[in-house]
Amino acid sequence: MEKNKYKDLVNRHTPKENILGNGVTAFLIGGFMGMLAEFFIEFYSYILRISSKEAATFMIVTFIFAGCLLTCLGFFDRWVGKAKCGLIIPITGFAHAMQSAALEYRKEGLVTGIGANMFKLAGSVIIYGVVSAYAFGLLRILLFGVQ
Repeated sequence: MEKNKYKDLVNRHTPKENILGNGVTAFLIGGFMGMLAEFFIEFYSYILRISSKEAATFMIVTFIFAGCLLTCLGFFDRWVGKAKCGLIIPITGFAHAMQSAALEYRKEGLVTGIGANMFKLAGSVIIYGVVSAYAFGLLRILLFGVQ
């Protein structure tokens, strides 16, 4: 089979992406995740009688726990397929990446399996997060000075 005919065949059978639909879905699910996060902050603030800043930590822990639990139970991947980036961009996506790598390599042992492979995907997120935080901090100091 010729190379061009093969490309045409692949292009014909490749599913087309609905960019607008995916964007709207991610926007709505991401908005719902934001509302859920705000609900947890208010809930923890009221129940534990703590400040919103401290309650935000509890909310993040709740989201991380839920992301890990749903990954272990096998629900998270199916939900991400429907919710798109609205579900994977928040902290739940980071928890899912760490947990799924840990589950995949758990048979190889704690050090050479989980320890060595858990940060393959998450490591790049951490590196770029640290570098961008440094760059924006430096930019803030240059523009606004030390406060």
